[in-house]
Amino acid sequence: MPTDTLPTRIIGSRTVSAIGLGAMPLSIEGRPDEPRGIATIHAALDAGITLIDTADAYHLFEGEVGHNERLIAEALATYEGDASQVLVATKGGHLRPGDGSWTQDGSAGHLIAAAEASRAALGVESIGLYQFHRPDPHVQYADSINALKHLLDDGTILMAGLSNVTVEQIDQAMALLDGRVVSVQNRFSPGWRDSMDELRHCADLGIAFLPYSPLGGIGAAAGLGGENAVFQQIADERSVSPQRVALAWELALAPVVIPIPGSSRPETIEDSAKAATFELSEEEMARLNG
Repeated sequence: MPTDTLPTRIIGSRTVSAIGLGAMPLSIEGRPDEPRGIATIHAALDAGITLIDTADAYHLFEGEVGHNERLIAEALATYEGDASQVLVATKGGHLRPGDGSWTQDGSAGHLIAAAEASRAALGVESIGLYQFHRPDPHVQYADSINALKHLLDDGTILMAGLSNVTVEQIDQAMALLDGRVVSVQNRFSPGWRDSMDELRHCADLGIAFLPYSPLGGIGAAAGLGGENAVFQQIADERSVSPQRVALAWELALAPVVIPIPGSSRPETIEDSAKAATFELSEEEMARLNG
C-alpha cells in the first residue's frame, strides 16, 4: 500500500495524485534494465502517485512499439499493494522508427488502430486517458480529433486529452468533442515557459494541465542554473532539492496543474512526490515567477 497520502487533483472524472510519473525514461535511450524500471514504478506507487504517463512511441528499437506501456502493465500486475486507483494516461500519433528520430501520423485510421494496440499493451478493457500526442501538419486537425470522438463513443477510451497544442487547438477540440477534452499535456518547466498561455487557458476551462519535462527534460533535470538559479537558491535555503522547488512552483501556478516528472530511479521519483506537500511562501513564489 502507498506509504504516503498525496494531495489530489482532478482529471475529468478521476481523482489523481498532484504529482504523476512520466515513465518515458524507462524505455528510451539510457533506459534501465526491466527490474529497475519496475522498481521505479513501484516506488512511485509506494509514494502515493496514482497517475502514470506513457505513450506507444516510448521505446528504443524498431519493432518494440508499446514497450513502455507493457512495462507499466507488468509493474501494476506485480505490485503488492492496491493499484486499483491508478490512472494510466497514454498517447498516440507520434512514432519512433527505431533510428532515434520522431515522426507523426495523426490520421484517423492510425489513431484508432494505435489506441486498440495500446489497449492490448496495457491489458485493459478501456484506456483511462488517451491523448493525441502531437498535431500532424499533413492531416486536418479536425480529422485527428474526430478519431478521439470515435474512440470515446465506442468505449475504447474513457477520457480524451491533447498534447503539444495551442490555445486555439484546445478550443477547436473542445468544440468537436462537445466539451469532453479533460487534459492538455505541453512542455513546461522553469526554463521553458512558452505554454503559460495554455496553462492559464486550461485553468479557466477547468482542464488538467500536465507539464511534461517539468524539470527541463532528460539531461537537464540535474541542474537548474543560469537564469533559473533562484530555484537552487531557494532549495539551499530550505534544505531540499531544486527539483522539489521547481515542481512545487508549478503546482502553485494553478489548481489544474499536475506535473509528470520523468524518472529512471526510485530515489528521484520519491523526491519528486514530496513536492506535492512542499509549500512555497508568497515571497518565494514572487522570486520564482520573476
